[in-house]
Amino acid sequence: MTHEIEIESTLKETRKFKPDAAWARRANVPGQAAYKRMAKDAAKNPQRFWARMAKEHVSWFTPWKKVLDWKPPYAKWFIGGKTNVSYNCLDRHLEGENAWRKNKAALIWEGEPGDERVLTYGDLHREVCKFANVLKGLGVKKGDRVILYMPLVPELAIAMLSCTRIGAVHSIIFGGFAADSISDRVNDAQAKLIVTADGGWRRGSIVQLKGIVDEALEKTDCVEKVVVYKRTGHSVNMKDGRDLWWDDLMAEASADCKPAKLDSEAPLFILYTSGSTGKPKGILHTTGGYLTHVATTAKYIFDLKDEDTYWCTADIGWVTGHSYVVYGILANGATSLMYEGAPNWPDEERFWRIIDKYKVTVFYTAPTAIRTFMKWGDDHIKKYSLASLRLLGTVGEPINPEAWMWYRRVIGRNHCPIVDTYWQTETGGIMISPVPGGVTTTPGSATLPFPGISADILDHDGNPVGPNEGGFLAITKPWPGMLRGIYGDPERYVEQYWSKFPDKGIYFAGDGARRDKSGNFWVMGRVDDVMNVAGHRLSTMEVESALVSHPAVAEAAVVGRPDDIKGTAVVCFVTLEGGVEASDEMGVELRKHVGKEIGPVARPDEVRFTDALPKTRSGKIMRRLLRDIAAGRETSQDTTTLEDLSVLARLRESDEA
Repeated sequence: MTHEIEIESTLKETRKFKPDAAWARRANVPGQAAYKRMAKDAAKNPQRFWARMAKEHVSWFTPWKKVLDWKPPYAKWFIGGKTNVSYNCLDRHLEGENAWRKNKAALIWEGEPGDERVLTYGDLHREVCKFANVLKGLGVKKGDRVILYMPLVPELAIAMLSCTRIGAVHSIIFGGFAADSISDRVNDAQAKLIVTADGGWRRGSIVQLKGIVDEALEKTDCVEKVVVYKRTGHSVNMKDGRDLWWDDLMAEASADCKPAKLDSEAPLFILYTSGSTGKPKGILHTTGGYLTHVATTAKYIFDLKDEDTYWCTADIGWVTGHSYVVYGILANGATSLMYEGAPNWPDEERFWRIIDKYKVTVFYTAPTAIRTFMKWGDDHIKKYSLASLRLLGTVGEPINPEAWMWYRRVIGRNHCPIVDTYWQTETGGIMISPVPGGVTTTPGSATLPFPGISADILDHDGNPVGPNEGGFLAITKPWPGMLRGIYGDPERYVEQYWSKFPDKGIYFAGDGARRDKSGNFWVMGRVDDVMNVAGHRLSTMEVESALVSHPAVAEAAVVGRPDDIKGTAVVCFVTLEGGVEASDEMGVELRKHVGKEIGPVARPDEVRFTDALPKTRSGKIMRRLLRDIAAGRETSQDTTTLEDLSVLARLRESDEA
């Protein structure tokens, strides 16, 4: 049977890196044979596998009666079981054979100005219990929604763990969103309390968090109290009867607060993501299944050991920070490092100083950051040992092979395995990733689904495609960390995630991918980032990878614009390496380079040079905005997650020049 190829894949990559035998022997999954046994066992009976993971990695007050109730597209995991996320992240590390962790660092924190704090598991437990009592004293009850809008300080982790302790539902808004974004989310969640700070530090300046909250509250009437943490110490307006200082409340709070025994399906958090319609989606996650997923994946994918100092550079306002700065890491009793500020403040060496200073062993960051480090040059990095590093990770978007190789060579000094992780806000935890020590890696590939995850690449009719044929990346069976809905909007939940392959109970991630002959997955980006060029459906990510493989290119974003002859013309927005001049000749050279790397059909019609690309605050390039610019259209889409609006203005000015 033949079928139309959904997305053509032109990227070819043959370099492979087998697990180092000595590294693998010490790993949580000790070698390829152990990994294959684990994967085979999980594939044979996924429910039994996840039940075993839930028993091994989560402590339960009441055992579950049934592993899974699946009525597509609605799942319930560990039905009847009762647990508490705060208990799993804190209390159980202070009891029995784990009691020694009381004096172990749970959080190591460094502020942008250079201030530092270490909170042991004992310290964190005490602070969480106190703030949980503060919340209860302010009338917060089980099921109430609490908005957290804070800088990246330990108090943000304390606040979220306090919510989980009493069964309140937290919704974290990244500390940089504008007032309208906050009021939209507050109103959608009908939150009764906001926790914020006077401000936060970003590139040497104060972000006026409290002032932004005050503006947002002019457009909502459901918030009763605002708790304000004093971070910067600058003067802010405090409204009598509504606004309360964190320190004053904590001074009076008891440090004794028993964790609520919550149903496995009790709501845990709502995290809003931007939609192409402009209306944010409130992704709802629940307790037992989510914790099982993130605790298990954190242990095996990051190979967590008690002696590790783990650093994920994501802000807690993104799902990466929820799952792999706080919940998954603390559930394993590991040490999680948090840094408040920008990677280039006061200079481009900040990250490498932090790694050497705290002897970071596991480093997890975004491909966008890696390409930025490449642009800044290797000299900043060569001054530092980085000898403590033993594992590197990437998250957020596909990583092009040349950036992967640079990461391995320059940061990992050719001895650190790299885990290229694929997942989404909606999936809760990592879905596709190498398990270090057990999986051979290839630059640019997220390799294999984590054991217990059923992923496939399908055509329009829901049939699997062949090797190296592009198609739609789909999850074919329920998984513990899966979203339980879009808050208050069940119709949108069904339409957004489950309507691509109706009546099959298949989750469509919105991404295109291919699988090579070895079974490795290659994520090709969002399917709306696929270009139909002269009858060929090409992935923008693969054209971007070809561009970045040129030594003059630091970063690139590729989009299509309407073309009368080809259907779609290929437009490239390129940022050059420092010291390289933009010119017509360079544009011609890059067009030829892409044609040579992946074929004439992908040769760009236009190369535009720019000093910066429009990115979200989590580092993802906003290609939908670039499509508008390339086509000469006004932008009517949601821009609330854009880090720097001036980038958009500069691109439009250059377009009009």
